[in-house]
Amino acid sequence: MKYDEAKDRLDGYRQQIMEIRGAMRKIQSEIEPQRINDYTFKTLEGEQNLSSLFDGKDDLFVIHNMGTSCPYCTLWADGYNGVYPHLANRAAFVVISPDAPQTQQKFAAERGWKFPMLSHQGSTFAQDMGYRSESGGWLPGISVFQRRNGEIFRVSDLSEGPGDDFCTVWHLFDLLPEGANGWQPRFNYH
Repeated sequence: MKYDEAKDRLDGYRQQIMEIRGAMRKIQSEIEPQRINDYTFKTLEGEQNLSSLFDGKDDLFVIHNMGTSCPYCTLWADGYNGVYPHLANRAAFVVISPDAPQTQQKFAAERGWKFPMLSHQGSTFAQDMGYRSESGGWLPGISVFQRRNGEIFRVSDLSEGPGDDFCTVWHLFDLLPEGANGWQPRFNYH
């Protein structure tokens, strides 16, 4: 296919994606919120409740991260680190994993992460939110919460994985003729 023809077709698909996103935003605005318990998490400073994570805002992004054993979750977290100041200006933002707070702190320092991290170790939070597999493993994703009249509601969530909308690496690879071509993320590339 000629370059100009392919570009026109791809632009058409991108326009369709924009229209679908508009329809998705409309549905998102109509979702009936799900009331959530005020879970307790572990930090280096001690325990912290979900309700305290809103940092004076009404909205909270919680990233379900599988921890230091997952290079994919690390890839996503590296990307979130770059946009964290922008996100945190609009809504509170935290990353939660099963790792102990000391492990999280060390790993975050090595990667230069700036966002807050908490451990859901010993709680049912990840499982209750749907981010635990049937075999007992952890699953990656995003939950969005709102605080309304002193109560916490989940208003949105979705799973993360290769090719999703929340990791630009995959979309940049899509611009290459061979795509990702079997590429897998690693913790380091030296």
